[in-house]
Amino acid sequence: MALPRRIALVITELEVGGAERCLVELACGLPRERFAAIVYVLAPRPLQPRDQLATRLEQSRLEVHYLGFRHRWRLPAAVRALRARLRRQRPHVVQSMLFHANVVSCLAVGRRKPAALSLGLRVADPTRWRQIAEGRLSRRADRVVCVSQSVADHAATHLGVPASRLTVIANGVNVQACLACDPADLTTWGVPPGRRVVTCVSRLARQKGVDVLLRAAPAILAGLPDHNLLIVGSGPEKPALDDLATQLGIAHRLHFTGWQPHVPAILRASDMLVLASRWEGMPNVMLEAMACRLPVVSTMAEGVGQILGPLADAQTVPRNSPEMLSAKVLNVLRDPGLAAHLGTANWQRVADHFSVERMVEAYAQLFDALSEQPPERA
Repeated sequence: MALPRRIALVITELEVGGAERCLVELACGLPRERFAAIVYVLAPRPLQPRDQLATRLEQSRLEVHYLGFRHRWRLPAAVRALRARLRRQRPHVVQSMLFHANVVSCLAVGRRKPAALSLGLRVADPTRWRQIAEGRLSRRADRVVCVSQSVADHAATHLGVPASRLTVIANGVNVQACLACDPADLTTWGVPPGRRVVTCVSRLARQKGVDVLLRAAPAILAGLPDHNLLIVGSGPEKPALDDLATQLGIAHRLHFTGWQPHVPAILRASDMLVLASRWEGMPNVMLEAMACRLPVVSTMAEGVGQILGPLADAQTVPRNSPEMLSAKVLNVLRDPGLAAHLGTANWQRVADHFSVERMVEAYAQLFDALSEQPPERA
């Protein structure tokens, strides 16, 4: 019987996030009779309460190495540390996820490429310096895994990645776990008892367009007198968003929770997920909301159309349009029958197309293929 193929999974950090969750699901889900996976994390082990994913890996008895690097200026040391560990493991395939992990993995594997190198692109970032860097990195990779067709199109058009090296593997979500969790107690974050909520789960950064959502909020809250707006996440734009909420006169019906470890529980207590992203890759929280049987309203950022498929017209708007965003939210939530129909249809679409099992099997097939072909020399 053939020995399991050795896989190195590399990620920047392991705090709870979409990419991090997908990597952990992949590491835990790969069949151990076929694959021997080791996880390498550039950052230190996260502290409580942000260590859920680290704890899950440990409970699964997977080997995990935390390299302990936090700062960009220590990149050369991170490269040396990862290279030394890869030499000991001698993996057949190195699969990285997130920008800094891609950089370090590419440099650690080097131009001689003793292992097949697969880089993970998870967002269609329009920043020019990122496009230049990712384009150069991608030319060294045997495969570039994109989380959506939109990201693959971005990689081909803006990064110059040949179509032959591009593979699309969508995120996966644990549908049963999302639906099974108990709804959160929203009074924890100041929501008065009996009030209903429209929820946004997002890093508070320009990419995520939370400012666009706040500009849509006066019309949303005026049209939904029983609802408040709940924003889950942290980030550098929090002070500016506080000021904007005050200017718009909505601060008394707006609740910022900060970073939270149990997002599905909050979604289970919500009536809708709203996203206003300026750019994306494939928003994992949308999959979680759909798995919780919620309707969603989102800008048509990268990956959103692929997630929603035939349900997109009823739940998407153009980017940077507060007026259209508020109109779509009101159209859905003022019609309980429509909201319930979309929630059920969303759940079915995720169960059919975006399960963890489908994601893991797609990576397994990729790792088999890469293990059987000699690595290309950059």
